Amino acid sequence: MAERFGFGVVLARLLAHRGLSAQQLADRAGLPADEVRAVIAGAAPGEGLLRQVAPAVGFEAVDLLVLAGFAVPDEMAPLDAAAGLRAPYIVMDAVHLSVAERSDLLGLIRSLPQEIRPSIFTAKRLASHTGPGGWIIRMLQYRNLDWVGMARLLAVVTPTCLSASTYGVIGGGRKELTPRLVTDFAALLGVDARELAALTGVHLAEEPPPPAPEAVDAAALLWEVRRLSEAQARHVSELARSMRGPSRSGYILNLPGS
Repeated sequence: MAERFGFGVVLARLLAHRGLSAQQLADRAGLPADEVRAVIAGAAPGEGLLRQVAPAVGFEAVDLLVLAGFAVPDEMAPLDAAAGLRAPYIVMDAVHLSVAERSDLLGLIRSLPQEIRPSIFTAKRLASHTGPGGWIIRMLQYRNLDWVGMARLLAVVTPTCLSASTYGVIGGGRKELTPRLVTDFAALLGVDARELAALTGVHLAEEPPPPAPEAVDAAALLWEVRRLSEAQARHVSELARSMRGPSRSGYILNLPGS
């Protein structure tokens, strides 16, 4: 079963998929090769190692912490849980805009000042299962999405359309990941579907197509919105809605494929 393997197996799968050796990863991350080899062999990684490995493999450090079963430090969590109520709507409205408008909106979000954290962010507790489904749902939680937000956003950005409660079932390991789910989760997380499949042990029978431009921008927007306060998110949400003009009455499901 997937839950029986630890981070060393996950890291080994990622390196195998990329054709990288432990020495090459160590060189990229500025780490001793023996330290990387020890983790691959089953030693528990330290938080510092995960932070250094993340940019070397092109993953967010938060995601590697989740994969390793670490608690995410406050400074790496979303700024304001209240802003999470608006996060999916910002992205859903944004993907209905033109490429240039999405770029402008992303630039605006990045330009907003960093506000003081109003409270400690706490992700909704999952079942004790720590396997692939739990990893992915927790990664999305640390993008400030609750299960309802996941359901709404996945339905618009990808072909996956599930009830909110189903995401809790996936997170609890009571629903197996499918190639379709892995591909769609990867798009929203902004990671390569083939790599997420390798990490989770899900076999993709066919080469997945590259994510649509809307999905690429959705992942970038979702990541940046996590640094906003509720007031900032409300402002951005109202702006994104107004930018849609006469078409703002609803959302097209599976927009990239329409």
